Amino acid sequence: MVRPLGILAGLVFVTALIIALLMPREHVQPDLAHELNAEHPVRALHLASDGVFGHFDTAQLQRGLKVYREVCAACHGLQQVAFRDLAALDYNEDQIKALAADWPVQVASINADTGEAEMRAARATDRIPSPYPNETAARAANNNALPPDLSLITKARAGHGPYVYSLLTGYRPVPANLPAALRPGTGLHYNPWFAAINIAMPAPLTSAGQVTYDDGTNATVDQMAEDVTAFLVWTAEPKLQQRLRVGWAAFGFLLIFTVLAFMAYRNIWADKKH
Repeated sequence: MVRPLGILAGLVFVTALIIALLMPREHVQPDLAHELNAEHPVRALHLASDGVFGHFDTAQLQRGLKVYREVCAACHGLQQVAFRDLAALDYNEDQIKALAADWPVQVASINADTGEAEMRAARATDRIPSPYPNETAARAANNNALPPDLSLITKARAGHGPYVYSLLTGYRPVPANLPAALRPGTGLHYNPWFAAINIAMPAPLTSAGQVTYDDGTNATVDQMAEDVTAFLVWTAEPKLQQRLRVGWAAFGFLLIFTVLAFMAYRNIWADKKH
């Protein structure tokens, strides 16, 4: 009884497989957005923090903070970064307090005397606040698009820093031959480096001199994009330099240990082989 059932099950399986192979396949439309992305690989970006000998250029990070504060902070928060963390960018305590107090977005707090909610100037111990109190308010202000927090953005996106740099500098006029399915709708902007091609965020960096650098660096669009990208690389991995130092120290220790172990082997066992 078992054998006929097994044969029948096998015949059913083979029949189903043959039918599946012979049935006409539905034509799959190519992913036009993906193809367009492939035609625009991320632009090359070389930062001091790249590579195994990477380090942060504090002057560039300070310029990037200025770009973030004057351009990006209107829509994006940095809620994983506290103002006091900016000491790593060579700001002293008084400068950090001044930066926090003058920050364009205030911090939600509770009045100690009345117990009521209020908004106050930021302090050095506060995290850099989001410009919106919640997701609903953020979507309402941005045509239902949610501006992401930028603290870890260079880690969260494939392509990392170069992708962010490419996106910031990648806004283009809509090509005349762009298929109708990919043309930006109301409130969207064409950027072939964005995964969906059309992005709700308008070009944040639009002209040279949009930000005035304290060190006199010429603030071209490319320069501002590079500086703010370098800053966001730091916010995503502020301990990069320490991690590299520990890595090289561990490598040196293992190298010395290997040499000593080999010398000990030669000294102890060389005459035993004979």
